[in-house]
Amino acid sequence: MSPQPRSANGPLEFRFSRMERLLGGHPVRTVSVDGERAEFVTDPALVHRVLIKDGKRYGKGELFQKARLLSRAGLLAQDDVLHRHYRRLAHPYLRGAAVADHTPVMAEVARDTAAAWRTGQEVDVQAAMCRAAAAIALRTLFAGLTREASSRLERQLAVVAWELISKPLYGNAAARARRQSTSRRSAQAFADLRALIAAQLDSPDATAGYLAALLSDPGRPGTPALSADEVCGEAVMMLTAATVTTASVMSWALYTLSEHPLIEEKVLKDLARTAAAGDSDRVGHGHGPPGYTLRFLMEVLRLYPPVWITCRRTLADVTLGDRALRAGTHVMFSSYLLHRDPARYPDPHRFDPDRWLTLRPSAHDASYLPFGAGARGCVGEAFAWKELEILLGAVVREWRLTLPPGGRVRAAAHTTLHPQRLLMLPEPR
Repeated sequence: MSPQPRSANGPLEFRFSRMERLLGGHPVRTVSVDGERAEFVTDPALVHRVLIKDGKRYGKGELFQKARLLSRAGLLAQDDVLHRHYRRLAHPYLRGAAVADHTPVMAEVARDTAAAWRTGQEVDVQAAMCRAAAAIALRTLFAGLTREASSRLERQLAVVAWELISKPLYGNAAARARRQSTSRRSAQAFADLRALIAAQLDSPDATAGYLAALLSDPGRPGTPALSADEVCGEAVMMLTAATVTTASVMSWALYTLSEHPLIEEKVLKDLARTAAAGDSDRVGHGHGPPGYTLRFLMEVLRLYPPVWITCRRTLADVTLGDRALRAGTHVMFSSYLLHRDPARYPDPHRFDPDRWLTLRPSAHDASYLPFGAGARGCVGEAFAWKELEILLGAVVREWRLTLPPGGRVRAAAHTTLHPQRLLMLPEPR
């Protein structure tokens, strides 16, 4: 990504620190992504206009999509009416009441994940979180599959999730990945997952959950129902989206606790309190501030939003701030930058869960967007909060995790913002 004009040495290599220096102080600035011109927005008020106030005048942008192998027929459809149709189809399986029903399954998977680790044996945390999130997604959203079928799908979904997490989005790295064997490996991993799902379409086991809803959906006037191939694509999209984001956030959460023992102690105390009281904490609900564990997760998502960059495209001529944009213009913003705005978050790079004692996420404030906002915001937000809470609790109650001697963690801004590699040593509490 580079500002216009390009530097004398060619396109500027992506770095978060450089991104902050180049774009800070500019509400809207023209940039270039893989040779495509785009307008980069850093003003939360203007991002709110793009996503919510004038949301109908912006469609889904194509930048950063070329590296993804996901469905475009259902929830990711360009057409807003079609998107809303499939959003309503998914909602019964992701709303608050359904999440409560999913809690026992989430807890079982979380306990099994923690129980599989051994004292002093290195754990690839991201791989473990991919497997856990894959199991939760399949056993809750695709209820009704046999245990054997579910196990096969879980293993393949975990493989696909890691391929997607670590895939570069743009620039030279993405071009190299498309030319190299990694692209063929990713395509094969997705094809294998689709084949496993396709094998379930005619099975009597596929009579419950989201897969059954896709299969029985008659479509809407003027739009035919999804074909069998499109059902498979939509299922892959939902499952991978549910897996990759959770795996990335949980990896950052466990790493962060290892770096902040005092915060870890507070999380443990809060988990013990909520378990004894049977409490359930949710963002934006209740009259008091969120509990410490939820504040901790909110701060993890502030500093490490999995969907770190987003693109929209103008559907008509619009005015954004002092810019007149023609129809078809790419408009970008970064949750990473919005979440580190010093005007909203004093000392923005410091990890401080207690900043959420006074700050409150709001639908009218686009400075905190871990799940997006507006008509295309994440349909599974309630599901994700509960899943993160349960996974975190199961792991940290059993294990204290540390980096191996000499271990160092770096952020990788790929399809999600994730640790480049995260090997950790578990020690029992």
